[in-house]
Amino acid sequence: MESKVYDSAFHPDAGEKMVLIGPMSTHVPMNMTITDCMMTFYRTTLAVLFWQWVNQSFNAMVNYTNRSGDAPLTVNELGTACMSVTTGTEVTALGFNALTEHMSPLIGHLVPFAAVAATNCINILLMRQRELKVGIPVTDENGTHWGESAHAVKQAVAQVVVSRILTATPGMATPLFIMNTLEKKAFPKRIPRMSAPIQVGLAGFCLVFATPLCCALS
Repeated sequence: MESKVYDSAFHPDAGEKMVLIGPMSTHVPMNMTITDCMMTFYRTTLAVLFWQWVNQSFNAMVNYTNRSGDAPLTVNELGTACMSVTTGTEVTALGFNALTEHMSPLIGHLVPFAAVAATNCINILLMRQRELKVGIPVTDENGTHWGESAHAVKQAVAQVVVSRILTATPGMATPLFIMNTLEKKAFPKRIPRMSAPIQVGLAGFCLVFATPLCCALS
């Protein structure tokens, strides 16, 4: 029991204590809330900037916490990566917002998902740049260390990029289409206070299944 508690709190390679919301076990509760806010507050520039910043800051923390190997990023590298990711995601989101301004509301609701999918690639590459430079440890089934592999890093990062995008897809797309259908039936207008809880619940339900399934891919 004690070893399980230790393993859940400390990085397996670096041995350092992980930030509380960094491990994948926090992915569902954190993302269901952030996803709902991104899908709800997307009409104003300030709302887009704020929630995309929150989302990519959380993603950066998760990607860094769940990195392979024991070579941490320097403070300089970490700061540059966070600034680059945040700037990239906000420019992408605002660009998509401008392009879809005169399109249907359904398309406008997809802007957060498009921004997340596009910038997840940048986020993962930047937060795991040290691994791409020095490689990740390669061990056999007995735990014997055989060195570092740059090829394994490229394969691992590619799998993580695909995994993260697939993880985000059900939680951001499914609630959108269901809520759009409900809006046509005037349900949210009769009970407007239920819209946000329903959307959060749907996002959480999708993430409960999508997170472990997509993590298995990486």
